[in-house]
Amino acid sequence: MDEPVPCYPVQFVVLLSLSSSEFSSSVKAAYHISAFSWYAFIVNCLAAKDGEDLPAGIFVYGGPWKYLTFLNLLLQMTFFGLAAVNDLQPGKQTESPLKKCNDFLFSVFGFPVGMFVVLLFWTIFAYDRELVYPASIDSFFPPWINHAMHTFVLPISLGEVLVQPHTYPQQKHALAALTLVGLSYLSW
Repeated sequence: MDEPVPCYPVQFVVLLSLSSSEFSSSVKAAYHISAFSWYAFIVNCLAAKDGEDLPAGIFVYGGPWKYLTFLNLLLQMTFFGLAAVNDLQPGKQTESPLKKCNDFLFSVFGFPVGMFVVLLFWTIFAYDRELVYPASIDSFFPPWINHAMHTFVLPISLGEVLVQPHTYPQQKHALAALTLVGLSYLSW
């Protein structure tokens, strides 16, 4: 007896007909566009809170710009936006200046700063929540925004490591750039 031919959804058949490089680039583009959209949404949610009554002591000096968490969100949004633009360019993206800039941005700033924010925040939060995220902020920033800023950066960055291979700069150049940016952040 002949076995019935399975019926797949149209999208699955289309994906099966793509070559592995086309599939790979489609997945990369979808991932980068999704991550960019996520970060743009979160930054927009934070910007929408600008006119609301703030809890005492928050955004007193420097506004949100003094928080590494906020700067990290902007960094991640910029990186994934540039990655999406690079994915959507026709031709060889592996040799483009935009790809090289993106590799540098991710390997020197995006991944290290993102991991630093996640690990440091949750370590301090576990030790004494009031030091980094007082309970009074819960009414201003709901828990999902807290996780969007301090948790989801980790899986999204790890996903980037899996989806897109990066070319890493020389260690001395990377450390010099990271040190310069770190000192600039601390000095203002």
